Amino acid sequence: MKAVRFDAWKTRPALVDVDRPVPGPGEVLLKVAGSGACHSDVALYAIFDQDIAMPQLRPSYILGHEVTGWVEETGPGVVGIEPGTAHMVYAARGCGHCASCARGEDTLCDNVASMTSLGSGLGLDGGMAEYMTVPVRNLVPLEGADPIKAAPLVDAGLTAYHAVKLALPRLTSGGRTALVIGLGGVGQFAVQILGEMTAATVLATDIKAEACDLAAERGATVVEGGEDQAARIRELTGGRGVDAVFDLVGTEDTIRLAQSVVAVRGRITVVGLAGGRTDWGFYTTPFEAELTGTYMGTLEELHELAALYRAGRLEVDITPFALEDALDAYARLETGTMLGRAVIVPHGTVTVDDAAVAADAEAVPVAG
Repeated sequence: MKAVRFDAWKTRPALVDVDRPVPGPGEVLLKVAGSGACHSDVALYAIFDQDIAMPQLRPSYILGHEVTGWVEETGPGVVGIEPGTAHMVYAARGCGHCASCARGEDTLCDNVASMTSLGSGLGLDGGMAEYMTVPVRNLVPLEGADPIKAAPLVDAGLTAYHAVKLALPRLTSGGRTALVIGLGGVGQFAVQILGEMTAATVLATDIKAEACDLAAERGATVVEGGEDQAARIRELTGGRGVDAVFDLVGTEDTIRLAQSVVAVRGRITVVGLAGGRTDWGFYTTPFEAELTGTYMGTLEELHELAALYRAGRLEVDITPFALEDALDAYARLETGTMLGRAVIVPHGTVTVDDAAVAADAEAVPVAG
């Protein structure tokens, strides 16, 4: 079968031929419906190396941690899972026997230091392929919902859901405000999830006009960039500041923006992976304001998010690519020309703008 494999640091992944996997005890063979191409994949092969990345992420393996598909075959001991049924794949894999894993918090596994991977497409072979094997525990049913569009929910959607859920104590009272900085795939989910789970006024900002327009259509009050951006955000909050800020970018500039508008007892959640750093001072930080980060979410939360999707409460913006065009999808991610989420569709017919992806590929300065 065809698969997109990450073989070396600072080198683009390659489309290769590999053997179709066989499900072991407690596993299923999944026929991949959709596999999201994620910015963290780009970080793996274009930015990380042995000095930066956790050892569990070292190559070589098949990429793809935002995966949905249909059960093709069940392994020994699997009961209650019917072939042909559609599921999301919870990507994280912990040790399976610590307290965190027992709660479905595989991303916070107590024994991560002894693990050889972080999950599917994150050290283990993932779903950027025609088929993959999955522990039955990691399947989340989609029932009649579209599995191809659901693929970005597995990481982008789950990451936004987890961040919002942890911030809910700041948003339960009347008159609360939330700010989403960065309106890519994760940011668009954050805007929608805030609207579903809170009564807060949702503010949003991005440098891309089309992303701002989309967030406005989903009920957000958009604040354009500029020198007076923080002042305008504070004005929209009546001067008190924002109760919960979600930074989906993570640069020094966006973190500083968050710090400049957060309210007393507010919360800043940095989700973006840009690696920004910031300073803290007792007299320059609003009293009892929090600055924290989050990573993906729990298995239970993916079940909760799937319920919202199955009920038609979430819109998912995707651009589909054939498996043969997966490297072009990554090229568009690298140049920042992708609005919404790129989803690789290994089975079926997909039409792609060949001129756009060719131009993007020429512009990307990644080795290999």
